[in-house]
Amino acid sequence: MSERPAFTPHSRIRDVLDVGPLARHALWRHGYETGEGFVDVLSQYQSLEHAYRGERLRDLTALLAELNSAQ
Repeated sequence: MSERPAFTPHSRIRDVLDVGPLARHALWRHGYETGEGFVDVLSQYQSLEHAYRGERLRDLTALLAELNSAQ
């Protein structure tokens, strides 16, 4: 069984979404709305830090802790 790498501020939104529905829900709880289908390609490939700086994501530190503790 392979362990996924730890998430960092430089991880992409797409990396989080690839983990599955629980990770998608964590993004939503921290303010990032992916919506149905999430077709905005540029947003998918932005880093978590970039989303945080653009105020699309709240409490980056807590999100990273949540995502990394689920490993």
